Amino acid sequence: MAKVEKEMSFLDHVEELRWHLVRSSIAIFFFGIIAFLMKDFIFNKILFAPKNADFLTYRVFCKVSQFFGTDGLCIDDIPFTFQSLAMAEQFSVHIWTSITVGFIIAFPFIIWEVWKFISPGLYEKERKGARSFIIISSILFFIGVLFGYYIVTPLSVNFLGNYSVSDLVERNIKIGSYISLVRSSLLASGFIFELPIIMFFLTKMGLITPDFLKKYRKHALVIVLVLAAVITPPDIISQIIVAIPILILYEVSIYISKIVIKRELKKSKQNG
Repeated sequence: MAKVEKEMSFLDHVEELRWHLVRSSIAIFFFGIIAFLMKDFIFNKILFAPKNADFLTYRVFCKVSQFFGTDGLCIDDIPFTFQSLAMAEQFSVHIWTSITVGFIIAFPFIIWEVWKFISPGLYEKERKGARSFIIISSILFFIGVLFGYYIVTPLSVNFLGNYSVSDLVERNIKIGSYISLVRSSLLASGFIFELPIIMFFLTKMGLITPDFLKKYRKHALVIVLVLAAVITPPDIISQIIVAIPILILYEVSIYISKIVIKRELKKSKQNG
C-alpha cells in the first residue's frame, strides 16, 4: 500500500495543486520572456522557415522523390504572403507565441511538478522512478514537437499554401492564421507522442489491459486515421506519414501495458 506521510483534506490537495500550478506558470512565464526577447530568431529562423521552398523537409522529400525517378515531391515556391489586418494582431501573435515556446521549453519542469503532486499516492519504489518518468515524458514530448515541426507543419503549409479554388483569389495569409497552424501542429504532435505514458498510468489504474488494447486495435486504427486527417492536409500521403508513428506508439503502448501487468501480478504474489 502507498505510504502516506500526512493525511490531507480535499482543500489541502487543492492548495497543494494551486502551488504546483503557480510554479509551473512562473517557469512558463520565465522562458516566455526569453522567447519574447528572441523575436527575430524565433519568427524568422524557426516559425517562418516552413514557408521557404528550401526548408529541410522539402529538400528531403525532393531527394526521395528523385530517388524513385520523379520530381513529384519537389517544390519551387509556396505562393503566399503574410499580412496583418488588425492593429494588435502582430503583438498578440508575439505574446501567444512566446507563451507557447515558454511552455515547450518548461515542459520537463511542468512534468516534475505533476510528478510531485501525484507521488504521495504512489508506492515508495514507484516514487524512485521520478527521474525516468520525467526524462521519458520530456523526450517523447520533444520528439513529438519536432515531428510536428518537420513533418506535420511543412505538409500542411505546402498543401494549404498551394491550394486554390480560383486564380482570381490572392494568397494573402493572416499571420495569426499561419502561427495558429504551426502552434497547433507542434502542441498536438507533442501531446500525441505522450500516448505510451498515458497508457502506462491507465494500466496502473486498472482502466485498460493489453488484451483490451489488442482487441480494439482495429478501432484504434480508424481513430488514428481520423486524427491524422484532422491535423494534416486532406491528402492520403500526408495522412499516412502522420499515422505511421502514431500506430507505432500504439503498439509500444501495448508492450508497456504488458510490462505493467506483469509487475503488478508479481507484486501481488509477493504480498500474498
